[in-house]
Amino acid sequence: MGPLTAYFFRDRRIERTLGFASLFLAVVLLLAQAAPVAAGGSLDKITERGYLIWGSDAEGGAPYVFPDPRDPSHLIGFEVDLADAIAKRLGVKARQGQNAWDSLIPALKRGDFDIVMNGIEITPQRKEEVLFSLPYYVYTEQLVVRKDDNTISAIGDLKGKKAGTLSGTVAQEILTKGGGIDVRIYSGQVEPYEDLAIGRIDGVLLDLPIAAYYGKTNPKLRYAGGPIGEGYYGIAIRKGNDDLKAKIDGILAELLRSGELKRIYQKWDLWGPPQEKLTRLYREKTGFVGLEESRKAPLSTFLPALLKGAGITILISSTSMALAISLGLLLTVCRLYGRPPLSTLSTAYIEVYRGTPLLIQLYILYYGLPNIGISLSPVTAAFLGLGMNYAAYEAEIYRAGIIAVPKGQMEAALSLGMSQGLALRRVVLPQALRIATPGVTNDFIALFKDSSLVSVIAMVELTKTYSILAASTLRFFELGLIAAILYFCMSYPLSILARRLEERLKGGGR
Repeated sequence: MGPLTAYFFRDRRIERTLGFASLFLAVVLLLAQAAPVAAGGSLDKITERGYLIWGSDAEGGAPYVFPDPRDPSHLIGFEVDLADAIAKRLGVKARQGQNAWDSLIPALKRGDFDIVMNGIEITPQRKEEVLFSLPYYVYTEQLVVRKDDNTISAIGDLKGKKAGTLSGTVAQEILTKGGGIDVRIYSGQVEPYEDLAIGRIDGVLLDLPIAAYYGKTNPKLRYAGGPIGEGYYGIAIRKGNDDLKAKIDGILAELLRSGELKRIYQKWDLWGPPQEKLTRLYREKTGFVGLEESRKAPLSTFLPALLKGAGITILISSTSMALAISLGLLLTVCRLYGRPPLSTLSTAYIEVYRGTPLLIQLYILYYGLPNIGISLSPVTAAFLGLGMNYAAYEAEIYRAGIIAVPKGQMEAALSLGMSQGLALRRVVLPQALRIATPGVTNDFIALFKDSSLVSVIAMVELTKTYSILAASTLRFFELGLIAAILYFCMSYPLSILARRLEERLKGGGR
């Protein structure tokens, strides 16, 4: 820190208090600048790289893309087979990139993926945002109601009743235009059918493949009327990558001519001339993994995937908390001992970050900054988002700890000839940190849970892993219990460590 920085503090010695915090913050910001982003590329870049990154949301579930119950680290589904077939004809491998469904298009535009394929309906609004390939599947919407409810047989019968669907879909538009329908929006395709079965809503309108897998297989539910609202799924491609679009269009045409596309759909019971509806619920086993098999798979098969998610949670939480502790200390010292405008800026930072939702802060970091030319990788955005948010809370905890130290301590230190900075480092901060330790530990435990929010920026941590597995198996209780136990195993040692640290500081403090 140079002379300019020293001006902002009442005592030059206070600079030394900020040494570690400033160094750590500088390293994190340097990594943020250098962190690579998985940029979507043209056809030549994909060929040079050797793999095609296709974005999807595995939490969306079957039959699109979901974890194999026999090996949850491996994804299966008709779109997985289609992605492999496309990549094979491109001469590369296919790699799935995970992201929340309603954020797939923004993630594609910022360059996270080469293509997006996850039941993306071709609509005029989306055509303004991205390029679309030739349609690869004809879909229809299917209304599902409870089997014992004979009052609903068509969309018109839903007036005055509650109907569930997914956000941003054609089904939502149909229900909204229907008028008089209480439309309930869900983030996943499993939950609306579960709510329908127990009577929370009166009907569910979703694409027929979803209805066939999650609706008709449920003995408590039934189809109401025939399919409606025919449309098309297309592969979304970033604007400007016209060469990639032309190549994929040619590959889809070849897959259709050769019969391979039909074989993929027949494998997943999705083929029906002319693909306007599904007519079969059961068929002979041809490699297809059904919902019943997913429900019967041993829980041990899902443990490796959950443990991997827990490892990512630990990495995100630990790194973010280290940033929060360092930046929080920096903010506290600037606020209490800095001169304006440094103290004013520190106070403003704390109030803004405490007064706005963490989710919005993550969206701005990951999706907003690219609009001004700053692109962060998902990992870096997660570290910065959580760390900068929690730094505001840590700063207030430190401030409370410093204020709690009697003023006589500082006065006594100054009377002994210590400078203000030396007294702060040797006398005030040690006592303040001891007071702040329980609050910091509590925030660390809370950070483990809040780390689940980074799933909106393409990070697959423990909660997102659980959501993906539960959506494909409907085993919300068993898998949820395992996830809860893992969270407890991660957070409880922190409580023990905090108590021991408090006792040690209490016994050794002077």
